[in-house]
Amino acid sequence: MYAIVEIAGQQFKVVKDQKVFVHRLQSEEGKQVAFDNVLLIGDGDKITVGAPAIDGAQVGAKVLKHLKGDKVIVFKKKRRKGYRVKNGHRQSLTEIIIESIAASGAKKAAKVENEGAKKAAKVENEGAKKAAPAKATVKAEPKAKVEVTAPKAETKPAAPKAKATKDLSSLTVAELKEMAKAKGVEGISSMKKADLIAALS
Repeated sequence: MYAIVEIAGQQFKVVKDQKVFVHRLQSEEGKQVAFDNVLLIGDGDKITVGAPAIDGAQVGAKVLKHLKGDKVIVFKKKRRKGYRVKNGHRQSLTEIIIESIAASGAKKAAKVENEGAKKAAKVENEGAKKAAPAKATVKAEPKAKVEVTAPKAETKPAAPKAKATKDLSSLTVAELKEMAKAKGVEGISSMKKADLIAALS
């Protein structure tokens, strides 16, 4: 009997009492681990294929030890550029031994899924609760600004000034100079348009 199971993002074809090196697992040495993402189980001529995983199937294993794999040299070079980089990498691995392959009736997998669903629901609820007060505070701030009457009184006199500057900016420099002469502003000949508008407003 053999099975194809996904362990730490990789798929392995495993049989009972086989030792397998997988990507580092979080379990401690000597602990039992179970993998419920079983994609295929072969028992003689009978082959069961999951869609994508087989419900109730489980592969049980025991963690033997944590270790590092052989060093892999990562060498990069760009010709004629003087670019050479040499790095080494040792993958963190876990050695496990397959103890059992269950085709059906695995209850732990269902419990793990239920616990995972409950945790996900709790995280979503907490996220919603945290987001709701933030929205409430954002809504409360504009109301406070609307209720205050003093800033409105200050903004009303400022509005005509803005209109005046807009009107002045639409005029030409010659027209602005004539208006400045009429008002008695000195040093008009050296002023630019922005200076004339500032002097008139």
